[in-house]
Amino acid sequence: MPPIADDPPPLALEPVASGLASPISIAAAPGGWLLVNERRGRVVAVNPADGETAVALDISARVLDGGALGEQGMLGLVLHPGWPETARAFLHYTDRGGGTVVSEVAGTQPGGGAPTLDAASERILLQVPQPAPNHNGGQLAFGPDGYLYIGLGDGGGGGDPQGNGQNPAALLGKVLRVDVDDVPDDATYGIPEENPFADGAAGAREAFLIGLRNPWRFSFDRATGELWIGDVGQNAFEEIDRVDPASDGGANLGWVVMEASHCYSDPACSSEGLVLPVAEYGRDLGCSVTGGYVYRGEAIGDLRGWYLFSDYCTGLLFGLRSDASGVNAPRILLESGASVSSFGEDTDGELYLADLDAGTVSRIVAGG
Repeated sequence: MPPIADDPPPLALEPVASGLASPISIAAAPGGWLLVNERRGRVVAVNPADGETAVALDISARVLDGGALGEQGMLGLVLHPGWPETARAFLHYTDRGGGTVVSEVAGTQPGGGAPTLDAASERILLQVPQPAPNHNGGQLAFGPDGYLYIGLGDGGGGGDPQGNGQNPAALLGKVLRVDVDDVPDDATYGIPEENPFADGAAGAREAFLIGLRNPWRFSFDRATGELWIGDVGQNAFEEIDRVDPASDGGANLGWVVMEASHCYSDPACSSEGLVLPVAEYGRDLGCSVTGGYVYRGEAIGDLRGWYLFSDYCTGLLFGLRSDASGVNAPRILLESGASVSSFGEDTDGELYLADLDAGTVSRIVAGG
């Protein structure tokens, strides 16, 4: 087990970029660059070392921005693990008809400069109709297995009226897993043979985890490979889930039977067969969880091995030991005052967060 610090230090935020329009996702690129999604459909390359910015992609004409109170827009971006030699990037956005699109574009990063992505090269991999404008998920991430993981919410509406979370055949209310490298000639992506429903007999072939309400940011621990998910709650509780992608394929995270570790649809529900969260909190601490990362950087030695996450409504920055067991209450590490829409991890393992309302990206540093 990688070392875990005993007691995190006070933390602070160090701004590295401002003037962004609703930054909502952060991806890492070589050379220290960050690729920041703006909800309206632009990707801005940011160099935290000197504040340099450049527009890497603009597909705003294809994207439906939900506006100040909406959950639509350009929600996720990830580069292929082989970037820049394998110059492919993957996007997750709401199209003009309100549906979810996952697509691929080509790109380049000559000489370690600012990455650029080619809008004209876009190739759609997956389209999913959305019955409502909320609970779109939006995260994309490559796992240690080399597969692309895709987060989709339950389709919106209170209490999962479509029943998607507990329906293995539905793509909504899931974390999907697909292969973007070994692709059959008649398809846009492949299905890993290890997927729990790979034959399609008992569920959607793409489905990897079921029972999610709105997975708002997930990440893989670069040291252990574990998958950490922030799943936004309904009326009372926010949750953090932790699964091992090597052994937990097909895990049921509980929604709509449970909201975090509490019965939701039936007061007498049973948690048998469900994976309970590793952390939860109530409305006293926030109303919309934003999942983060396990810190594996070098700059804050006393933070190593702690999972950092936040709440969009309160801006509280929480910490949790990555080896925690049971259902835990988070520890408050910073009252940021930010509208935290996303975290990001650079190639060195240092962490950043985006403030949707202020239009800023900040580095997380040790406080005074």
